[in-house]
Amino acid sequence: MTKLTIFYDGCCPLCVAEVKELAALDSNGNLAFDNLQDPTFAERWPGVDTEDANRIIMGVLANGNVIRGLDLTHHAWSFVGKGYRTAWLRWPIIKPIADIGYRLFAKHRYKISAWITGQPRCEACSIQPIRSKSKNP
Repeated sequence: MTKLTIFYDGCCPLCVAEVKELAALDSNGNLAFDNLQDPTFAERWPGVDTEDANRIIMGVLANGNVIRGLDLTHHAWSFVGKGYRTAWLRWPIIKPIADIGYRLFAKHRYKISAWITGQPRCEACSIQPIRSKSKNP
């Protein structure tokens, strides 16, 4: 059963890389991924403001609660057994600073992607759906 659906930017090389890594680690089918750039996204998720979700990563837990930013990131990595990678970003002293840093990263992710990958946007990435390697169909 999917515990978290992540709405990601399928045109961001760094976003796509992280989602692919999460999908590869998701052997229990805890995660689902939905590309904000998909033309049918708004039809599937009419209550989601795509502009807001594109500003800061957003997702929905199985109970319907919406989570964003590094809270979502930590949940996602925890669901694939790697929560230790992001747990320190949620520590009370670090959390406010990390959240500001994440918002800056999200705002400038295409520039950062260009510096790291040499490619600011990834048109081909957005076409390919990303699926988790769930044991369940």
